[in-house]
Amino acid sequence: MSRNQAIRGLTIRWQDGMTEEIAAAVSGEFPVGTTSGEALDALGVSRSGLAAVYVNNEIRSLAAPLVVNAVLKPVSLASHEGRVVYRSSLAFLLGAAAAQVFPNRRLIVGHSLGNGYYYHFADGKPAGTDNAGGPNGMDGLARLKETMTELVKADCAISFYYIAHEEAVVLFQEKGQPDTVALLEERIAANVPVYACNGWVDLAIGALVPRTGILSVFDIFPYEDGFLLRYPTSSSGGIGPDGVFAPDVPFGPFEDIPKLFAVYREYKQWGRIVGLHSAGKLNRLTAAGDIEDFIRIAEAFHAKKLADAADKIYDLRGDARIVLIAGPSSSGKTTTAKRIAVQLRVLGMEPLAISLDDYYNPPHLAPKDEDGNPDLECLEALDVPYLNEQLERLLEGDEITLPVFDFKTCTRREGKKVRAGRRTVIVIEGIHGLNDKLTEMIPARAKFKLYVSPLTQLNLDDHNRVPTSDNRLIRRLVRDHQFRGTSASGTLSMWPSVRRGELRHIFPYQNSADFIFNSALDYELAVLKFYAEPLLHTVKPREAAFAEASRLLGFLDRFTPILPQIVPLESILREFIGGSGFKY
Repeated sequence: MSRNQAIRGLTIRWQDGMTEEIAAAVSGEFPVGTTSGEALDALGVSRSGLAAVYVNNEIRSLAAPLVVNAVLKPVSLASHEGRVVYRSSLAFLLGAAAAQVFPNRRLIVGHSLGNGYYYHFADGKPAGTDNAGGPNGMDGLARLKETMTELVKADCAISFYYIAHEEAVVLFQEKGQPDTVALLEERIAANVPVYACNGWVDLAIGALVPRTGILSVFDIFPYEDGFLLRYPTSSSGGIGPDGVFAPDVPFGPFEDIPKLFAVYREYKQWGRIVGLHSAGKLNRLTAAGDIEDFIRIAEAFHAKKLADAADKIYDLRGDARIVLIAGPSSSGKTTTAKRIAVQLRVLGMEPLAISLDDYYNPPHLAPKDEDGNPDLECLEALDVPYLNEQLERLLEGDEITLPVFDFKTCTRREGKKVRAGRRTVIVIEGIHGLNDKLTEMIPARAKFKLYVSPLTQLNLDDHNRVPTSDNRLIRRLVRDHQFRGTSASGTLSMWPSVRRGELRHIFPYQNSADFIFNSALDYELAVLKFYAEPLLHTVKPREAAFAEASRLLGFLDRFTPILPQIVPLESILREFIGGSGFKY
């Protein structure tokens, strides 16, 4: 290889206060195709504690080859990004072990649950009941965990490389992964990236750790008809002196959410009934020109579930007078509230909408967050006593004057006068709706709690999920640009703070809901792609948000776009892309 083919200016730059001058000295010239890990080894840089690296501000595996001049920065196992890499790598390790233990069974990843991922087998049989050939009649799940442990102890390399498209299609057909084949069929890339380890090969989606020895902390236990693959969390996990998760660190208590799981299971069953549960099959439907029929079916399913919720509220009439709607960011709470109101009117009830935003205290009265700024997402940022006083008066039949909060002047003024009649149902939408402290003066029997979240059942393929948080983030990117003038960089930068608020104020209460509405639409990412891709392309490599923008672009690239014109006006999706038949 000639010197002209050398990578020049390969710079290792750490986040521990190293200056530009010092960082520039830690560099060298390497042949094209040198992996990041090989470059670090040659430069005498320790890989201890690394999950991956930033390569020109994109997260890449240490096993991925370098083909241009690159600046490398660490992705620590202790960071959020590092934990994501760790979890993805555990899923890969599980696939490799399952291929040995269950060679004739098709393993399918489900949703996240209790600091883990739920898995099941395509044959529908319980995961842990069969004998997998282990010693002393060891059952399948015990053997699966043992095989994963053996692969970790062997410290096998997880290599990264490309194979030709047609070769990849044949490979995954032979491996019995039809959803991966479907995903590949609608892609025009000549080369397909894959990871390989100990004879196991799988599609490369995101960065993985370079060796199995790093993946020492995990657990497997049966759950329902499948099992959970558990991973260490930021609150329970720690990095040991050898740079990996300490093996004696607890996972934290398992918090079961049976109501949420039941909704996931119902939606998965619906996906199987309509024959669409993966991105590849969605792409096939779009390419065949049959997507409009599926959109009508998906929207009708939404309408049915909202009608079911309204029926439950109606059945409790006389007791449940207040409907509280809550959910994480970009769940479609506003449209849900409006569509529930329509369904209640069908049943002869009179919904009265109240916005929690109008009960904010001035920012200077709000508690401070970790950075010393007003924490406007905590419950104490609201005038809870005033809200309860007004709700009590409404339930007693009194007329009240609703407040209106002016976010420009941060002051509250008087709004319209309202009174609750015999058939009135008060509908309140906001992030704290499921927290009983919000309505502590209202009897429990007078409240109906509705939790909203897009709990997508769609997978990319058998082993790669469509994370609910990514679905919501892409919704928010589009909405923030459409209606708030926020750039993609701005939304991506705010997202970690939004997620922290959800973990603190929303998710702990989701199992207390009387009804869970899944606001996901299986076709929506193909529509959102139409809006989100141009926004994500505005994020430049020098910006801190570039790594996340690049990851989301790679994610959306796996969907064939669907034109937004065919989205119904009453769809929850219209809350984000615009053109809704409802007024907001």
